[in-house]
Amino acid sequence: MMSAWTRDPRLGQLRRALGDMESPKASLAAAPGGRMEAAVALVLRPRPELDVLLIKRAVHERDPWSGHMALPGGRWEPGDPGLRHTAARETWEETGVDLRVDGVDLGKLDDVQPANPTLPIERIAPFAFAVPPETEAIVASHELESVHWVPIDLLAHPGTASTTRIHFSGFSKVFPSYHVVGEHVWGLTHRILTRFLEAYRETPWATPPERERSQER
Repeated sequence: MMSAWTRDPRLGQLRRALGDMESPKASLAAAPGGRMEAAVALVLRPRPELDVLLIKRAVHERDPWSGHMALPGGRWEPGDPGLRHTAARETWEETGVDLRVDGVDLGKLDDVQPANPTLPIERIAPFAFAVPPETEAIVASHELESVHWVPIDLLAHPGTASTTRIHFSGFSKVFPSYHVVGEHVWGLTHRILTRFLEAYRETPWATPPERERSQER
């Protein structure tokens, strides 16, 4: 029997919006040239506000995403039957949220590729899931510093849009970001969330200012 929360109309709207983005490449694992595939989970919690789960990675000199805000996820491993499984496994290992038991599959977003060819990841596949309203997340891995449930309406609010300057390899560059929980969400995670918010703003339950902004474009 379906739980009452799974019939939340917001989840049905998002499933329809994301369904057309599903790619047959989602089940691939190894990329050409030895670079690896990875997957992340966009985990939504349907409370009065629709929340998304973000993590802050711990600072580690060997991690190219050290200290970044991100979605839970990581590299495909040989035992994973596909990248959707990778996203669920990594979410459990990092945050204690078990998408394989409690998650409802909402669909897939477009793949993203790192702009830096020296990074070990060739492609990142983002998958969207919903979890029960009472779901809590924890720091379940030494790779994480903190976990955060962030309201989607906060991410979508124009006042959250920001920029951040990143210094790397002797260079400095400004990137677009979302400024939430005192942190900047930028890079690949910003790109994934931006694509998700494009679909979100078209739904009838997005906040009125966001629908108006979408219609003006």
